[in-house]
Amino acid sequence: MDVLQLRAYGKINLGLDVLGTRPDGYHEVRMIMQTVGVYDEIRMEKQRKPGIQIATNLSFLPCNEQNLAYRAADLLMQECNVPEGVSIRIRKVIPVAAGMAGGSSDAAAVLIGVNRMFGLGFSKKDLARRAVTLGADVPYCIMRGTALAEGIGERLTPLPKMPPCIVVVAKPPVSVSTKEVYTKFDACPAPAHPDIDAMIQGLKRGDLLTVAQNLGNVLENVTEEDYPVVARIKQIMIEHGALGALMSGSGPTVFGLFNDENAAERTRRGLIRARLVRQLFVTKPVP
Repeated sequence: MDVLQLRAYGKINLGLDVLGTRPDGYHEVRMIMQTVGVYDEIRMEKQRKPGIQIATNLSFLPCNEQNLAYRAADLLMQECNVPEGVSIRIRKVIPVAAGMAGGSSDAAAVLIGVNRMFGLGFSKKDLARRAVTLGADVPYCIMRGTALAEGIGERLTPLPKMPPCIVVVAKPPVSVSTKEVYTKFDACPAPAHPDIDAMIQGLKRGDLLTVAQNLGNVLENVTEEDYPVVARIKQIMIEHGALGALMSGSGPTVFGLFNDENAAERTRRGLIRARLVRQLFVTKPVP
């Protein structure tokens, strides 16, 4: 298996709650994660010469040890003393620094690819245990689908799949620092916590309306204070027929859930007319 073509899918947070700060400085979270059909394309090719080569279609992304995909490949290849090398070409589509785990998803795909390409024999659980050393979202990106994430995001419980729907994903032309968002959140006196359990019940019943009505992200108000475009995008989505809309992760990407294709298309056109977004996708949940 000398060449692999892989898809690294992005995620949205249907629910995101922060329960507190741990002694090690990480935040204890409770989140509901959902894979969506927005993905980066990754081409991996085995090389006779040892080493890892990274290339991307975005000039501002690092192509060395600072790239999470590089670190993912290096993690397994060092552990297993792989004598060959690998070249990795990443075509980025998932918005960067946008709350959709694009870098984590690329790293997860590379872990899966290296494992397969060099016949290392790791199970998904084996890979997930190693993935958490790269980042809290990487184990989920290996698992995919609909899941409850706890701890720092590494404790995963599969949930019933998302009811059929259309997802409009909008990334405004701003970038958000996750570290800064959490720092500001820590100073909030009384944040409004989402009802994660109500969301889980909606998923168990396959009830899209209950899921949409219980969308919640404890970080949203913090990000909106600095980036009011987030609230404006949500407003347009609701006005055009979204059952619910929410910021994903620490932002600034916003998504809306729809049960009607015409409403999703109206929203797409409305966001384009408003000139509020840099990247815009109409997609669906990925099981």
